[in-house]
Amino acid sequence: MIVKGIVIHGAQLGRKMGFPTANIDAREIDNIDNGVYLSHVEVEGKCYKAMSNVGCRPSVDGTTRLLETHLFDFEGDLYGKTITVKLLRKIRDEKRFTSIEALQQQLKSDAEICQQ
Repeated sequence: MIVKGIVIHGAQLGRKMGFPTANIDAREIDNIDNGVYLSHVEVEGKCYKAMSNVGCRPSVDGTTRLLETHLFDFEGDLYGKTITVKLLRKIRDEKRFTSIEALQQQLKSDAEICQQ
């Protein structure tokens, strides 16, 4: 599945946990299951390995469905830029964690899978 969209501002919780994300509004995307995906992202002609989450972020009481993508080995500002996210493989379902620390540990595990 390929999603192209403009990066919007989020709550910057991913950044605080060490996993900054590029967020795309996913309310109108109905042909993708919620969950975490191994992905690739194209930004201004360059391709990056990434991990993406599609969903409403239940661990932080999110209500708006987003496609949040952490690009590995990328530094810079993506706000307002158009990116193309290619979801390659679902690695787990979206779930609610009991704490931010538990979520952060899971993100570390997800990142290891996505970088292999």
